[in-house]
Amino acid sequence: MSVDAKKQQIIDELTVAYFMELETVMNYIANSVHLDGVRAEEIKKSLATDVTEEIGHAQQLADRIKTIGGKLPGSQQFKATQASLQPPEDSTDVVAVIKGVIDAENAACEQYTKIIKLCDGVDYVTQDLCITLLADEEQHRREFQGFLMEYEKN
Repeated sequence: MSVDAKKQQIIDELTVAYFMELETVMNYIANSVHLDGVRAEEIKKSLATDVTEEIGHAQQLADRIKTIGGKLPGSQQFKATQASLQPPEDSTDVVAVIKGVIDAENAACEQYTKIIKLCDGVDYVTQDLCITLLADEEQHRREFQGFLMEYEKN
């Protein structure tokens, strides 16, 4: 694979990650407002707080795409994929939201791992960025796995 083809592949995968972060922001906002009940308060607060972090991830990805010669897509290129993170019909179904967050974090971790491997020996700056973002996503996933354990215990 030529250097230009490899660079384009990295840009394409960064764009996937960029859209994943933006979709996560939309769903975190929706769920942080949608959930009801006393048991939902901690989850709502965590989601609302994480919106800022996820926007930051999207901004970092956008900057990196631009820096390495890519063109950022607009909203018309966006295709939603986070089916399990949609606000549930039952606004007290906190477990569904927690599982949706874990699914989204798993997908983000897989995407960043893919980019890290793709960048190896080619683009160390992008690789370093994705390692940092992967660590953030792993930490967030662990937080929600803890929430799930607590909910499933009761």
